[in-house]
Amino acid sequence: MTVPSRPDLPPFAAWRHQGARDGFEVAFFEVLDGGVLVGGHTVAVEEGRPFSVGYAIELDGAWHTRTARVWGRGADGERTVVLAGDGEGRWSIDGVAVPELDGCLDVDLESSALTNAFPMRRLGLAPGEAAEAPAAYVRALDLGVGRLEQRYARIDAGEEHQRYDYASATFDFRCQLGYDESGLVLDYPGIATRLIV
Repeated sequence: MTVPSRPDLPPFAAWRHQGARDGFEVAFFEVLDGGVLVGGHTVAVEEGRPFSVGYAIELDGAWHTRTARVWGRGADGERTVVLAGDGEGRWSIDGVAVPELDGCLDVDLESSALTNAFPMRRLGLAPGEAAEAPAAYVRALDLGVGRLEQRYARIDAGEEHQRYDYASATFDFRCQLGYDESGLVLDYPGIATRLIV
């Protein structure tokens, strides 16, 4: 599948997290030869527990996650985890192979609204199309990693701002996500809203 081109990424994007947590996220983009480097940080409070999560994620030209270094601090101390993907669905965590993640092409950070852009850009779905997009899921409070089953179905009619039905069987969760023309999340109901568009 050829991924359709989109306008250039902005130099940065920011989201206010409200609902599941209260906080703020900012991400910066650097286009590399053959890919994109994304660096960002989320600081928030969820159910009375504060956390800070930073990330540096490298994507290849097809928007497969190749590496994700995630570090965080919470009331229980500091942690770091490094995920590496081969671009074909095999993963290691801190250098150890993790077969549970076989078939995942994306990383999804619980602490981030940004990472829902990765499968949307990678899949390049046309209006009316849908696809499964399991991801390596990194939890916010302890940086534990597991498999996230999720599905995206494009429901707009080809407008500039795309809309998707998003469903995660892992959490029995469903909502509609809105994206801007560069493929970044605008509105994630109950989670985050994009600022400075």
